[in-house]
Amino acid sequence: MATLTDEIKKSLWESVEAADAFATPYTHWHLRDVFPAAVHAELKDMAFPVADLGGVSGTREVHNADRVYFAGDNLQTFQSAAATVEAFQQEETVRLLADVFSAPLDNTFVRIEYAQDTDGFWLEPHTDIGVKMFTMLVYMSDDPRHADLGTDIYADKDTRVGRSPFEPNSAMVFVPASNTWHGFEPRPIHGVRRSIIVNYVTPDWRAREQLAFPESPVRLHA
Repeated sequence: MATLTDEIKKSLWESVEAADAFATPYTHWHLRDVFPAAVHAELKDMAFPVADLGGVSGTREVHNADRVYFAGDNLQTFQSAAATVEAFQQEETVRLLADVFSAPLDNTFVRIEYAQDTDGFWLEPHTDIGVKMFTMLVYMSDDPRHADLGTDIYADKDTRVGRSPFEPNSAMVFVPASNTWHGFEPRPIHGVRRSIIVNYVTPDWRAREQLAFPESPVRLHA
């Protein structure tokens, strides 16, 4: 009998294989139906506290104390979170992502953040370079008013050229590099904009408590 992890892996596999690729302003992809419908329904409304921005935004780091990860006790409390990190940890998934997206994932760690953004949130353009080897931004909330809340895409730090579609259970994927400029332009957010941020990070990542399996890097065997 298929486990919840198996179901997530299957859905992710199908989503990745059907991904739409875009070459400009840098290589990125758009995925649909990332999670099984029942898993998406559970993940999109998880019972985590929503932080008060206090009028401060621009980077996620300014609210580090309130950020939520699929790690530690959360993996004991939420079955869907545990199955999700297990799916991204398994070698079959890692090899698929490495092959399709040309991502250097061997000897990296799974880091998954559950982001809940409210009115007043914005992100300055940035590139995710350094210790992040892979980025997948999965859009979760299904509020019709969130249709224009996708990730903003830039040709450089000062030139916005587009915006990814914010479709429930869809995702934007890119391999961080010096040109992968993205952010979130200030605009009204009704309710809570929920997304899941999947990264694979190098062993240099210092905040080990954010990692799903801090003692177990993913491996790609020849």
